[in-house]
Order: sequence, then C-alpha cells, then structure tokens
Amino acid sequence: MALVAGIDSSTQSCKVVVCDADIGRVVRTASSPHPGGTEVDPALWWDALQRAISEAGGLDDVSAVSVGAQQHGMVCLDSRGRVVRDALLWNDTRSAEAAEQLIGELGGPAAWAQRIGVVPVASITAAKLRWLADHEPDHADETAAVCLPHDWLTWRLTGSSDIADLRTDRSDASGTGYYSAETDCYQTDLIELAFRGRVPAVPRVLGPRDSAGATPRGTVLGPGAGDNAAAALGLGAAAGDCVVSLGTSGVVSAVGQAAPHDAEGLVAGFADATGHQLPLVCTLNGAPVLAAVAEMLSLDFEEFDRLALSAPAGADGLVLIPYFDGERSPNLPRAAGALHGMTTQNLNSANIARAAVEGLLASMAYCTGKIAEQGVAAERIILIGGGARSEAIRRIAPAVFGTAVHVPTPAEYVALGAARQAAWVLSGEQSPPPWTVGVTTTYDATTTPRVLEQYHAARELTMR
Repeated sequence: MALVAGIDSSTQSCKVVVCDADIGRVVRTASSPHPGGTEVDPALWWDALQRAISEAGGLDDVSAVSVGAQQHGMVCLDSRGRVVRDALLWNDTRSAEAAEQLIGELGGPAAWAQRIGVVPVASITAAKLRWLADHEPDHADETAAVCLPHDWLTWRLTGSSDIADLRTDRSDASGTGYYSAETDCYQTDLIELAFRGRVPAVPRVLGPRDSAGATPRGTVLGPGAGDNAAAALGLGAAAGDCVVSLGTSGVVSAVGQAAPHDAEGLVAGFADATGHQLPLVCTLNGAPVLAAVAEMLSLDFEEFDRLALSAPAGADGLVLIPYFDGERSPNLPRAAGALHGMTTQNLNSANIARAAVEGLLASMAYCTGKIAEQGVAAERIILIGGGARSEAIRRIAPAVFGTAVHVPTPAEYVALGAARQAAWVLSGEQSPPPWTVGVTTTYDATTTPRVLEQYHAARELTMR
C-alpha cells in the first residue's frame, strides 16, 4: 500500500494527514498550533510542521507529499533565501489603504477585474507589497523574491536555499493580485506597480499534477494549493459544484470554466487545483453570528436549533441582517447587524433564532447569486464548516437556496485535498484518484422565496 501525506498550514495550526494513495483512507493524523496575530516568522510554521509530522509518526514511509495553506500571505526572501521580515498574513489589514491606491492607479476596479479577475483588497499580496514599499523601503530593497506560505513550505521541504527553486500552483498564484487565472500568467507590470518599481522573483507556476521536486529523502512533492482549492479537491468538487463554508467567515466558491471579471470586486477570479476556475466570494460574518444570537438568548446550540426549527419559515416577518462585524460582500465595512420587522406579535426567542439562521443563509445565497452572475451556476451545493453542524442550518438551507444541500462528514478537507493531489502526482494519471468523501447526507425542503424577498428588502434599508 502506497502512502501519501497532505499538509494544511492554516492560520491557526498545521495539520498532517497520511492516507492510502489508492482510496484516500486516513491512516494517521496529527496537528500542531500556530501562534496568533496577523504577522508571523515563517520559521514558526516550519517548527509546527515538524512537530505535526513527528506526532503523525513521521513521513519515512510516505511516497508523496503536498502542502495546502492559507492564501495571500506575503513571504519576502533575500537573494540567499533568508526571510527578510515576518510574513504578513491574509488577515493583516494595514494594507487597506495600499489596496485603494492600487485600484486608482490602474484606472479603477473594472481595470483590475478585466486584467486579473481580482480587485485589490487588504488581504492580497500585491497590496502588502505596496505597504512594504511605502513603510519599510529597506526591507523592500532587500527582497529578491516574494512567495506565499504554501510555496515557502514546499520549498523548505526540498531542502533548497536557492530562490530559483520556488514553485507554486495556479490556485495560490491567482490570489496574489498579479497573476491571471484566465491567461495563466503573471502580470509583471502589476508586480512593478505594487512594489514601486521593484520586480522580485516569483515562484514558477506548476500544473495541477506537476511535481515541485522531492525532499532530500526522495519523497515526491506536489505543487500544493491554496486552502479553498485544496478543500474543493478534498471534497471531490467538480464543475457545477458550489462549496458553501460556514466558519469564522462565510466562503462560497464554485468550480467552473468561466473566469469572472467582477468590477464590484465581490467575486474573486481564483483558480482551483484541477485546472478549472474557482470564483469565490467571502463574507466577514459566518458561524459566529449563530453563536452570538444563541448567547444573547441564553441558549446552548441544541436548544437554539430546536427553537429555530419550531418557528415558521420567514420568522413571522422578522429579518436579521448578519453584518455583525461590518461586511465585505457587499462592501459595507462600517455596517452593523440589524433586526428588522419587529412587532409585539413576532418578537419571541423562536423567531429570533429562525431569523438568525435564515439571515446567515440568505447572505450566503447572495454570494451564490453573485457567482452565477459571472457565468458559473451552482448545480450542487456542498455545505461544510462549523456552521454546518447546526441542525437548523442543515434543514433550513435547502429552503433558502432553493435546491438540495449536501453535507459531507466533517473532516480536514484542506489536508485531504493536499494528500489527494500528492496521490495524483504520484500516479501520473490524467485525473486525480477517485477518493470517496465519507458519508454525505442530502437535505431537501420546500423552497421559501419569501425569505429571500424579506431579506433583500431589509438589506436595502441597512445599506442606506
């Protein structure tokens, strides 16, 4: 039995799964925490990876490895391959003003959407390069190469210190702000624009089943992937599949052929890990909306679900807009959550719970609609993340989305996707191995269009 390993180097931790290369059965697994904060010494990622590998029983018997990781982070290296400064993570917002500058300098959001399918925001690498050039010019001058977290870890696994050996994949490159997933090429002039005339080396972009080299022990290395693309691969998502992830934030991504050009900047033109496009919309508010409402009502999650399911669809006209921490989809950073339609007849705990669930799901439905506007329709919805553990979410989701919702067994899908990619590279086949995804439960319900109508009417009031 050949074994492969998948690594998920997320914001919070590093997870390693070792799997049977043929069928994807998990043989062993382990994890190790990452430090908090929005900037970190990449050496700490490496330390966490080594601990996780050790706790997973090592990789001596593993034939291939791939790395999935948090997207967008900026890792700057000097000409000798040394880290110039702590990496800025995707959630570091100091580059927000830089993003606005870049939008204006190229001619507005539409120009960016047309060029690379992504309109700059604080999270993307291009904006972080601009911030570095303006605030730490000495570090910018010292930067000979810039890469992403998964690129750096894959490179470290090769044992090389030569920046010419840096490799990446389409999915992660498409989130930099200077790579087009539609044309599959870097836009060097955008790197130069972002970095105030400097043009550092960037990793070579590999195809979905190309090898990034090997470890000193001869273990084959896959190209790796960004976290959302790796998760889609782990889930077996194919063209027409839409993955709705309810974690700390809400993320909607859909596998398709069309490359989006959304001048609003809501739909990001990312690539997946199989050669397709993966347009993606991210919200600021996910499962914590449910936790906050449950706490306000002094309910545990089981009782919260029971109450929400006991109320009628539409919560007797009560509508919750879940912009608790502002919102980015739509772009309303100064917005707050709101409860609309309150009367003496409908203001009760059951309706409030129902309105919270429907409001969060309606926000996700808004995102799927935006992706559909870019030519990628959701034919099958796959619901994952911590929020998918809510019985109320699972049962109400198909009514709000207007179609059946598929909920797979909870698992480490980013790491599993990386492992599946490693198996694909090892096999040399044209398609990834046909791994199964545990048990998937399908939920269906009568469509409730009135819920979305109420939500959009209330959302308009919030936006005024």
